[in-house]
Amino acid sequence: MTTTPPITRERSTAPTARERLSGLFGPWFLPSVAALIIFGIMVALRPLVASPTGLNLVLAPLIPLVFAVLAQMFVIAAGDIDLGIGSFIGLANVVIAVILPSNPAAGILFLVVMVAAYAAMGVLIAVRGLPSIVVTLGMSFVWLGIAILILPTPGGVVPEGIVSFVRFNPPVVPGVIIVLTIVTVVTALFLHRSKYGAVLRGSGSNAEGVRRAGWSVIRAKVSLYVLAAIFGLLSGLYLSGQTGGGDPYIAQSYVLLSIAGVIVGGGSFKGGEVSVVGAVAGGLVVGLIGSLLQFIGVQSSFQAAAQGLVLVLVLVLRALVNWIRKVRRTL
Repeated sequence: MTTTPPITRERSTAPTARERLSGLFGPWFLPSVAALIIFGIMVALRPLVASPTGLNLVLAPLIPLVFAVLAQMFVIAAGDIDLGIGSFIGLANVVIAVILPSNPAAGILFLVVMVAAYAAMGVLIAVRGLPSIVVTLGMSFVWLGIAILILPTPGGVVPEGIVSFVRFNPPVVPGVIIVLTIVTVVTALFLHRSKYGAVLRGSGSNAEGVRRAGWSVIRAKVSLYVLAAIFGLLSGLYLSGQTGGGDPYIAQSYVLLSIAGVIVGGGSFKGGEVSVVGAVAGGLVVGLIGSLLQFIGVQSSFQAAAQGLVLVLVLVLRALVNWIRKVRRTL
C-alpha cells in the first residue's frame, strides 16, 4: 500500500500586514514624532511660532546643523565617525567670508580642493585601514589651523549674493521648509532608492557582498566622504549667509551634535544602517531642544545637561521600540 506524502503549504513571499506596518514606521518615525512634539510644545508656549515668519525664525538657524548631520550620516554609513566635520565647516565659512569676496576664482578653487582633501582622507582610511576617529581628529586640527591662518579673529564679509540666497523666503511657503523638503527628498531618493545608493550603504554594512557584486568598496567609501564634504560645504555656506561673516570656531559644537542627530535619527555605528529622513528629523530634534529650553527659560548653564537628558530619553524610547519589534517577530 502506497501512501501519498502530505501536502505542504508554501509560505507566501508577499509581505504580511505586520511587515508592511513595520516598513511604514521605520527608524525615522520616532525622531519625526519627537520633532513634531517639541515643535508643538513651542507653538503652545508661543503661538506665533506657527506663522510663516515664526517658522523661518525658528527653523532657519537649524539648516546648517541639518546639513552637518547629513554629512556625518554619510561617514557613519561607511562605518566610520568624523570628528573633524565642525572644523571643516568652520574653514568653509572662513573661505567664503574672506577669500571668495576678494578673489572668487581662488575661493571656488579652495573649496574644490577641500572636497578633494576629504576624498583623499577617505582613501587613506579605506585603503590603509586606519581608524577614522584618529584620522578625522587629526585632520580637524589641520582644518582649524588653516582657518586661523586665514582669519585669526572673527571678521570678513560674505558676498551679498550668498546672503540673499540663504535668506530667500517666499511669501507663501517659508524658504526653510522648501530647502529642507528638497534636500530630504533628493538625498533620500538617491541613498535609499537608487542602485548606487544601495552600494554606498552596503560598503559599510556588507563590504564582501559589494565586492562579489563587482563594485569597488574603496570607491564607494570614498564617494561617501565626498558627499560628506559637499554637505559640509553646504553647512558652511548657510552659516556664512546667516551670520554675514567668518569665524574659525563657528561650528565646533557640530561635531557631537551631528553624531547625536544621526543616532537619534535611527542610524547605527555598524555602518550602512542610516536613514536620511531620520537624520533630518534627528537634526531638528537636537536643534529644537535648545530652542525649547530657551522658550521655557532654562538657564544656559543647565541647557547642555537638559538637552542631553532629552536626547537620552529619545534613544531609550528608540531602544524600547526596537525591543518590542524583536519580541513580536519571535511570536
